[in-house]
Amino acid sequence: MTDYAIAQIAGRQFRIERGAEMVVPRLRAAQGETVTLDKLLLVNAGGGVSVGAPYVEGASVTVEVINHSRGKKVRVFKKKRRKGYRKAVNARPRQTTIKVKEVAHSNV
Repeated sequence: MTDYAIAQIAGRQFRIERGAEMVVPRLRAAQGETVTLDKLLLVNAGGGVSVGAPYVEGASVTVEVINHSRGKKVRVFKKKRRKGYRKAVNARPRQTTIKVKEVAHSNV
């Protein structure tokens, strides 16, 4: 069984496994830089499970920033019926591709 953690990144929760590549909201780190995530809600490492309240103490995930990109276009359309009000806005979210190096927990 692989070690994994549930991490909070930019207000969203992601299941992170060792060796996985994933796309998350933009991180403030340069390409190729190593980042440590410490806002972990749940950690399954070494056969034991720890649940945080709200975060797990002594746990961390080390990730490497692969690259930064922009996601697919999201179209937001607002309308109020019978009022003649219509508004359209386009947005492309900023994203970061990361590779998980290590899931560590000192208490398990």
